[in-house]
Amino acid sequence: MRILTAALFLLFSFSVSAQKKGDPRKYAETITEADLRTMLYTIAGAEYEGRETATEGQRKAAAYIENKFRSLGLLPGYNGTYQQPFPVYRDSLISSNMQVNGTTLKLNEDFQPLLRQTHTSAGYFSEVVFVGHGIVDEKWDDYAGLDVTGKAVIFLDGTPSGYKTDKRGWTSPSTTFGKMNAATRKGAAAVFMVVPSFRQPMRPMGQMYNELFMPSQGPAVYSITTKVADAIIGGKWSDLAAQGKTGKVKSQTFSTNLLHETIKQVKNLESTNVLGYIEGTDKKDEWLIITAHYDHIGRQGNVINYGADDDGSGTTAIMEIAEAFAKAKAAGHGPRRSVLIMAVSGEEKGLWGSEWYSDHPTVPMDKVTADLNIDMIGRIDTERTKPDTLNYVYVVGDDKISTDLKPLSEGVNAKYMKMVLDYKFNDPNDPNQIYFRSDHYNFARKGVPVIFYYDGMLKADYHKPTDTPDKINYTLHMKRTRLVFHTAWEMANRDAMMKRDLPVPTETR
Repeated sequence: MRILTAALFLLFSFSVSAQKKGDPRKYAETITEADLRTMLYTIAGAEYEGRETATEGQRKAAAYIENKFRSLGLLPGYNGTYQQPFPVYRDSLISSNMQVNGTTLKLNEDFQPLLRQTHTSAGYFSEVVFVGHGIVDEKWDDYAGLDVTGKAVIFLDGTPSGYKTDKRGWTSPSTTFGKMNAATRKGAAAVFMVVPSFRQPMRPMGQMYNELFMPSQGPAVYSITTKVADAIIGGKWSDLAAQGKTGKVKSQTFSTNLLHETIKQVKNLESTNVLGYIEGTDKKDEWLIITAHYDHIGRQGNVINYGADDDGSGTTAIMEIAEAFAKAKAAGHGPRRSVLIMAVSGEEKGLWGSEWYSDHPTVPMDKVTADLNIDMIGRIDTERTKPDTLNYVYVVGDDKISTDLKPLSEGVNAKYMKMVLDYKFNDPNDPNQIYFRSDHYNFARKGVPVIFYYDGMLKADYHKPTDTPDKINYTLHMKRTRLVFHTAWEMANRDAMMKRDLPVPTETR
């Protein structure tokens, strides 16, 4: 019996060893410039209309990716299907009116409602409370001594020169949303945010969002011009704004007859993540996840934002990586861990698809060794002045959550690709806060080790109609994709899952 057991053990060990010894370079070579180019010209073409979440263009892109996964033999990753749905909501403005002391104001010229925050409502106020800059944090409270419950508030734009905070992120205390959140917490019934002017009319269809049901309803929120602000507080706005440039401005209550009314309709929509996986062998109950977002910002009128780099480049990369793993499995060199390839949508709206997945996962998060996320790898950072412009990639997050990440990443790169791994965006003081701005973060917040691959193209054609497939450097696109594949191969086949031995970073707000 012992001899038989030993023989079986040796046979099993040889099987696992043979799988690990499959040369990944053979399969990496299936990732080609020609394939990337063909797919990208399709997915970032006019037919897909910029792939905005919950639109026909996004649905066409989802079908394209699903068909690709199906043709490669990937197994469906969501309840026997390839697409995981999640809810999306969109507002339609029916009407909006505002009057100050009997004078009727003009929509899009004098004021605009923020439809996401402003529910169908009407308010009639005989006074408005000026709350300085509207900032609330540990060291600064413009609401100190005030009770604005059920009242209308108005505040200055920006911050005084003496104000400093180490909190970052789009909802930090000094941002517009941070101030709006402070007014909500203080119980304001209406919030008026002052802007110099409106550059373009508000769309009849408001912005999309994915959280409809709230424990409580917030205040009505409007942007108003400085002219309207002056009318509300009796011609003193410019004086208050001048005082506010250097320090705190005392709160005041102004007598004003102010009416606001907004009527909107909420439309229920849907978007999807596209999931396919390659089943592992002896460690098939453990998972590696590879992600990219396939949505973009759609169109404005007849102008299409094609989103070739953002993130058509990542989307085509994960399809090529899926093909490489599928061919390896067909040749008897399948991964030890299961590999889930996932194209998410809603990233441009606020990481919606990855947030939904991380809150409704199809695999146990404690069994996920890592998430490798790809968002923009086809262009060159126009701000980069180093001589390695054609052989670099920004690597983000490999210094967080797991001490295994960096040694593995650098070892794989040294062995196979020899690219320059730039860690610029690992700096916790990075003003762009890139670590929190793509889909990997929704895995990181669940404790999953992550690496994010990125080209740094924040300027040039970022979020513009000129982000087109002809601007992609396909040689560099291919090299970066192969790097991710080699890293994935090592993670999927190593003996142990990636350690989780470092704190999970949180965004400071």
